[in-house]
Amino acid sequence: MVLKVFFPSCCSSADSGILIGRWISEQNSAVILAVVHFPFIPVQVKQYLGEVQRVTKVNVSVLGSWSNSKQEKEESMSEFLEDLGTIFCHEPWIQISKEGDSKFWSCSTLQKHSKNPQEEEIILVYYDQRKVMLSHLHPSLDTAGQRAEDASKLSAIFDTVARSQVLFMTDRYDEGPIKLTHWQSDGVEASIIVELMKQASVPACMLLTFLLSLLSGICRSRVLRFWPLSFLWSKLSTCEQLGHRLQHLQVISSNKKAQNQNQLMRKANIFVSLLIDVALGILLMSWLYRKNRIGHLADTLIPVADHVAEELQDLLQWLMGAPAGLKMNRALDQVLGRFFLYHIHLWISYIHLLSPFIEMILWYVGLSACLGLTVALCILSDIIALLTFHIYCFYVYGARLYCLKIYGLSSLWRLFRGKKWNVLRQRVDSCSYDLDQLFIGTLLFTILLFLLPTTALYYLVFTLLRLLVVIVQGLIHLLVDLIDSLPLYSLILRLCRSYRLAAGVKFRVLEQQDGKPLRLLMQINPLSYGGVVQTYRLPTYSCYPRDSWASLCKKLFLGELIYPWKHKGEKQN
Repeated sequence: MVLKVFFPSCCSSADSGILIGRWISEQNSAVILAVVHFPFIPVQVKQYLGEVQRVTKVNVSVLGSWSNSKQEKEESMSEFLEDLGTIFCHEPWIQISKEGDSKFWSCSTLQKHSKNPQEEEIILVYYDQRKVMLSHLHPSLDTAGQRAEDASKLSAIFDTVARSQVLFMTDRYDEGPIKLTHWQSDGVEASIIVELMKQASVPACMLLTFLLSLLSGICRSRVLRFWPLSFLWSKLSTCEQLGHRLQHLQVISSNKKAQNQNQLMRKANIFVSLLIDVALGILLMSWLYRKNRIGHLADTLIPVADHVAEELQDLLQWLMGAPAGLKMNRALDQVLGRFFLYHIHLWISYIHLLSPFIEMILWYVGLSACLGLTVALCILSDIIALLTFHIYCFYVYGARLYCLKIYGLSSLWRLFRGKKWNVLRQRVDSCSYDLDQLFIGTLLFTILLFLLPTTALYYLVFTLLRLLVVIVQGLIHLLVDLIDSLPLYSLILRLCRSYRLAAGVKFRVLEQQDGKPLRLLMQINPLSYGGVVQTYRLPTYSCYPRDSWASLCKKLFLGELIYPWKHKGEKQN
């Protein structure tokens, strides 16, 4: 038989005493949880272990003795430790002794009440109690009483350590009759700070929950459902981002306890993401309001808008001539060119009308950076959409005209082949046409075919301009999605405390000596950085379209519109 003893490495320098832990008979294993130091009263130890069993539902008992000969002065101590087996009555009675500073320990078992005692091979497995406690490789503690425990798996070891939290509340500095050594032997870790934060967070969360419920009630009111407020709320990316952050704040301020590790990590990731977002926004706001950068930006914005308008006018003048040596339909070319030039003239007038108020608008917009960098980036995206609204109008006009001609040519082409589109059955059926219909169809097909190159050229030019604006907005929204969805807290944990994000365990064979038990070191395998991002990535509600290249090319060929925003509520995973 092979006996596995899981010994916490934090107890390797503990004073002599008795080993308390859990015996797992299915695995023939002993999980050592703590060392009780001398002096102690056996009755008080039994009463204390009974209370621990009642609270933790873990069968904790005295498994053996621990002897640290470096600190012993009496030769009879080893005999006394053996006699303790008759008091606590555990079979087998495990004896572990450390001689001086030697890393090779002696480990043996006593079976006084067994008629046929068998010599067992012992494997001593060292484990870091703190890492095992915080690795969350054990099952959920909330469902511990509802599940049928499978003691044949290694998770029983982790479950034993995780459910013994009450045992770790007593240490060797307590004034009580029982003094223990375990992973929190130097004092309960940050207990005072944690308790103060818990006490202070309760009223803060209640106040924040009340304010958020009031704000969400205003957002769901009927006033915002009327046009044009409902239209602006669904189209502006700033409103989408504010709604997204409002949901994040509701998750954080919720007084509902996290049910599992994933929910806890989700709350922590959202909290850290909000903190970093607001910190970056405040840094941006402090940079904008220094050295009158808002005024310089306002003075630069109008000349840039005029320069863009002049470039568009030059482009239209080039299209109204002979672009790249192409022969265009002069009448249609002049009509389209003058139509778009008139729109540019209206746009320039509109910009110069707003020029006295630009600096004041930017000054108030800059204050929104205190809500977070993502809100400021969304406002920038909306400003770009407003400043390039004339380009979007040109694109819509060109796309609609091009789409009309494409569908007209396809319909007339079916007329030549004696076909027609059946609207009721949604299919192409045969049809007989008379001579007048064929004659009119031929004339219309010829007109549309010869006007198509002129329309297609205008559509191509304005589509390229529109795609340029969409790419700029897409880069901004990619940065917003990165800040919103990146699990920053999980990545920081992976960098600083990788055992908190465990993917499994591994065993490393330590140096051996003849006549001594086999020594293994149990180590925690952390998740990879890619696994952390994939596991704990936050969902985003992006307002930017994510079409595939195939659907994008199809839209461009058919003249369908590429909308700058997605409809509200479409979730991007």
